[in-house]
Amino acid sequence: MIQLATFLFIGTQEVLFILVIAVMVFGAKRIPEIAKGLGKGMRMLKDASNDIKSEITNSAEKQGIDTSVTKDITDEIKKVKDDLEDFTGSISRNP
Repeated sequence: MIQLATFLFIGTQEVLFILVIAVMVFGAKRIPEIAKGLGKGMRMLKDASNDIKSEITNSAEKQGIDTSVTKDITDEIKKVKDDLEDFTGSISRNP
């Protein structure tokens, strides 16, 4: 049995079909422009969310709210994520 890669519950065939439709609709010359625009939009969204996070943190610190709790939780989540990556990295999936 051959396993196909899936991305967000979309199989390889579906991704290829979507790409073919995109090339047919927009043309091969416009695809890089569209990708560049999407990349800029995603970057702007990420920057805006980081600004909001820093503003909330600054406001909390000015009000005297202890923000070290969230940092501790973030550190613990990071440790668990690293442990899971170490564990799952040693497991190989056989088709």
